[in-house]
Amino acid sequence: MTDIDVAVIGAGVTGLAAARAIARRGFSVCVLERHPRPGQETSTHNSGVIHAGIYYPPGSLKARLCVEGCRLLYEFCARYAVPHVKSGKLVVAHDDSEIHTLETLQANGTANGVEGLEIVDRAFMTAREPAVSGIAALWSPESGIVNAEELVKALLRTGAEAGVIVLPATGAIEAETVADGIAIRTGRESIHARTVVNAAGLYADDVSATLGGETFTIYPCRGEYVEVVPAKRSLVNGLIYPLPHATGHGLGVHVVKTTGGQLWLGPTIRYQSRKDDYENDRLPIEAFVEPAQRLLNGLTAADLRLGGSGIRAKLHPPERSFADFLIRRDTRNPRVIQAAGIDSPGLTSCLAIGNEVAALVE
Repeated sequence: MTDIDVAVIGAGVTGLAAARAIARRGFSVCVLERHPRPGQETSTHNSGVIHAGIYYPPGSLKARLCVEGCRLLYEFCARYAVPHVKSGKLVVAHDDSEIHTLETLQANGTANGVEGLEIVDRAFMTAREPAVSGIAALWSPESGIVNAEELVKALLRTGAEAGVIVLPATGAIEAETVADGIAIRTGRESIHARTVVNAAGLYADDVSATLGGETFTIYPCRGEYVEVVPAKRSLVNGLIYPLPHATGHGLGVHVVKTTGGQLWLGPTIRYQSRKDDYENDRLPIEAFVEPAQRLLNGLTAADLRLGGSGIRAKLHPPERSFADFLIRRDTRNPRVIQAAGIDSPGLTSCLAIGNEVAALVE
């Protein structure tokens, strides 16, 4: 049996950032990942947006870790040459009745510590995004975009430099709490860890049960994208968002200019039963035309092509509008640290989440 200080289950950006932060504090760490390589699920199936922190309730973990994580992520990307752009973001209002929502978002973001938020007029909008529709917008200069796949690689590389051992294609099949830790059996070996971090994303509820931890439910929620044809990519320079859904279930179909120059529209939002269903019953391109034209002038259905999809790991059912990140020692098994329900802004927050988890280990 291999003996180690901390085992992290899940090699998405949350697990990799946590393992890196733990190893840099002098602990021995291994990461168990059931897929052949890290970051194959939610971490690389999203918009890649670096959020500033304007949407989340003040005092929540999502608010604090997003603002802190945004700063850390820009610093990390600059230091380790991860492709990223601090492009800024426009959240668009289309009539006077929506200006109040912009003011509410501005006040909320300011309360969270977001800098530079400003309600701007049509002239400001068209100077930055000539094709944008709307009469006013909230300008968020700290928002941006990152190449998620390259971020995963950088976390993997810098974690290895700190001593992290990643075990790909290695799932936690069984676990037993023993006197001084948890014994985990995989398909190939047994690992004894004094602490186990549950960063299993969509499967964090299943892993918690395996570890003898508390019971909760992860609700898989699919988001779909379309891509704008190359000839129309020059329509957009950065990030353009609608007002967030009134239900609180998402930020709305938005426009993203990726670090590679592609133009994406999405994601949609739909709760589903399966955690691995990315393709069944996909929305037609026509479903994206109205939200696309509401944000941008000059787009038609002929300009759109089906893109990818992703699945969010939500901690709340569709009848509720918000659930915070679950980051703490487990109430049933104190050998377990939960890092679960990491939906948006999880990518932005990953380094801050890693530090939070490492502090719990210490």
